Amino acid sequence: MRVATWNVNSIRTRYARVIDWLLREDVDVLAMQEIKCRPEQFPTAAFEEAGYEVAVHGLNQWNGVAIASRLPLEDVEIGFPDQPGFLKGAEGPDQPREARALGATVAGIRLWSLYVPNGRALGDPHLAYKLDWLATLARDTRQWLADEPTLPLALMGDWNVAPLDSDVGDPSFVPGLSTHISPEERAAFFEFERAGLTDVVRPLVPEGFTFWDYKQLRFPRNEGLRIDFILGSPAFAELVTDAAIHRDERKGDAPSDHVPVLVELAVETEEDYDRPMVF
Repeated sequence: MRVATWNVNSIRTRYARVIDWLLREDVDVLAMQEIKCRPEQFPTAAFEEAGYEVAVHGLNQWNGVAIASRLPLEDVEIGFPDQPGFLKGAEGPDQPREARALGATVAGIRLWSLYVPNGRALGDPHLAYKLDWLATLARDTRQWLADEPTLPLALMGDWNVAPLDSDVGDPSFVPGLSTHISPEERAAFFEFERAGLTDVVRPLVPEGFTFWDYKQLRFPRNEGLRIDFILGSPAFAELVTDAAIHRDERKGDAPSDHVPVLVELAVETEEDYDRPMVF
């Protein structure tokens, strides 16, 4: 079973490219972020023609998450239970929740597509929101695993955090001046390790970025960031047999500024028979 995550940076612009990659790489499930559309605007018909069911959570032309699967999507959930909201200039606990989290169960595996808030700038209210968002998700994750210790669970998506210095190749990200690499954001990311999850890709793919800004020739210079991750529970990590960062998807006409991150799981499905190996 092949499971992937990809910040597609507008699915209506890039759906043909995404579907081509899904079929070419024989992917079973794709978590997408930054789809930038409402459910009725999502190119559902094109995915269904390719053999994929989709679940979509989008509110407007910003943010948005989706999951495409050629296996049945079960227990679809919009937002994690205590997900905080945000409204610029507003205060209090009842802010509107953005379209940043979508969960579903596929073949007994619980998968989440996550688009973590950017943070914008150190000292910006959006950074406080980001830290609260991550802390709340970590707390909910602890509860999920306490309730089901053997649950194969994966949190996948654009985390907007580069947790290690080796994850940073973009010289515009300066310690002490930039979001994504601040001590507070990194600590929030590593809280998921303390909650029981691990980065299941890094042991198999120790090098490589997942995002390159469109400006300043960042991609040709390989000045990128590693901010797209698949964090898995112990039961999920035991299933992982291989992983890849598909850097070449940053090439070509009108690419997303992110690339897909993919893992192969030791889970047999009906589609597994006679399929070619891609690793």
